[in-house]
Amino acid sequence: METFIYIIIGIVLTAAFTWLIRRQRSLKQRAHLMQEAIRNHDFTFRLPTDGLLPGERAMQQTLNQLGETIRQQVNQNEVESWERLTRVLTHEMMNATAPITSISQSMLSRHDVKGTPLEPGIQAIYDTSRHLSEFVANYRKMSQLEKPVLADMPLRLLLDDVCKAYPDLTWEINIPNDIIVRADAGMLRQVLMNLAKNAVEAGANKMVITKGDGSTDDTQLALYIGNDGLPIPAENRQSLFVPFFTTKRNGSGIGLSLSRRMMIQQGGMLDLAERQISGCRTGFLLTIWSSYIQI
Repeated sequence: METFIYIIIGIVLTAAFTWLIRRQRSLKQRAHLMQEAIRNHDFTFRLPTDGLLPGERAMQQTLNQLGETIRQQVNQNEVESWERLTRVLTHEMMNATAPITSISQSMLSRHDVKGTPLEPGIQAIYDTSRHLSEFVANYRKMSQLEKPVLADMPLRLLLDDVCKAYPDLTWEINIPNDIIVRADAGMLRQVLMNLAKNAVEAGANKMVITKGDGSTDDTQLALYIGNDGLPIPAENRQSLFVPFFTTKRNGSGIGLSLSRRMMIQQGGMLDLAERQISGCRTGFLLTIWSSYIQI
């Protein structure tokens, strides 16, 4: 009997030791995956927390939150860098184009220029410089945003207001009426309008707004905003939020970069969604970090 007990104890200890080794290997592999994700600048990578012991789960949640914090800081630094560059470029370009516009306009009013072969060339110089000045003035928005005025507001009312601006689109909104967010109403409306405008230009007929991955019950609200328009080519995804980048013939390349900056100023973020829901070929994830949700 005593020998049998020793055998049982040995089996239990062996099983426990084997489980412990496998557990440590699993945790080591998880840490390696997180390290590789951060090294490859994939700050959206998340490790599951199911099936972990309380201490392990707390550690895993902390690592996931750390990855998100790094992502926010990287995006913030990127926006600030583009803002500084934009401020310098617009200042220099406006200084260069202003005298050209003024001088060419003055020459067009001279009697010895009107009706001569010089007039078309000077007119072209004037039109080009004026267009460039207007073009640069649009980019000043990147560095002249006012500070957001945050206030509590019903999200659904704002979404319904945006829907009215695009009646030709079919809207599917799966957001409860009692969700309250803390944001700048004007900035948030502008971001949503920009996304709807881009969807229309991509040939979309339908817009879908629903809760996305990342929402919690108290501090975070993630909105998935998708459409059935043309998908964004893989080669353009990395440059999507870079100021001045556009694939449209008449595009300014400011809409998405400006929208992201407006969200960052409110303590949120705007990203391209990695996974699309059924019926959508393009989607964005709009996160309002400084919000609370009433369900």
